[in-house]
Amino acid sequence: MTKPLDRDAIESRLRHEREELLALDSASQDASQTVELDQSRMGRLSRMDAMQSQAMAIEVRRRRAIQITRINTALERLSGDSFGECVRCEEMIEDKRLEFDPTSLLCFDCANSNET
Repeated sequence: MTKPLDRDAIESRLRHEREELLALDSASQDASQTVELDQSRMGRLSRMDAMQSQAMAIEVRRRRAIQITRINTALERLSGDSFGECVRCEEMIEDKRLEFDPTSLLCFDCANSNET
């Protein structure tokens, strides 16, 4: 027999993860700043490395923002009655799936049909 979902623990976990992501985003903000094109200050290869690092930092920030949005959505669903409900078929998402990823919006079947 499986135990019911501990909604308080899930909420705490989501809030903690959101705080970590926001802190990381704040700490890494400088990495995505515009790369200076002054060749007297750095060589062409160094500038290319800096531009590549900038592009990677921008992508990491974009993915972090998406995850923060997913967490905020899960927290809203938790405070309402829709947490654990598949947004496509409206069936309940499996508890194990929600324990693994509380931001899941789709049940296993709908998520698999999405991939094919």
